[in-house]
Amino acid sequence: MGRCDPGLKQTRELKVGEEHSAASLGSGDVPVLGTPAVLALAEQACVEAIADDLPDGETSVGTWAEIEHLKATCLGATVQANATLLGHHGRRLEFNVTIEEDGEQVARVRHRRVLVDRGRFLEKLGVTAGA
Repeated sequence: MGRCDPGLKQTRELKVGEEHSAASLGSGDVPVLGTPAVLALAEQACVEAIADDLPDGETSVGTWAEIEHLKATCLGATVQANATLLGHHGRRLEFNVTIEEDGEQVARVRHRRVLVDRGRFLEKLGVTAGA
């Protein structure tokens, strides 16, 4: 297992487009940032936060998330996900992510990922590594 020391951080930005809207994602019928897009952005930031600490052949998979979507974000706005690794328990990693627009928090996410051997994980699913 890589180090994945608590405190690792990553920021990821997203310009909110139609494809990120609640209406497009099926999570509502309004043209604002959809909660599924918030989760995807948060997960991307978490994955990137630990990317340099993982040994070859190892990856992480998301296993749990808790999302509180606090404020609507209009199409065209830019949001920023700030992920912090809080700690790990064996292969389980715990993250806190804040999503902000112009410095104001619009969502918060608690997220859990588990470290796995990429080859074995895919093999169990009957998927080849190149697929």
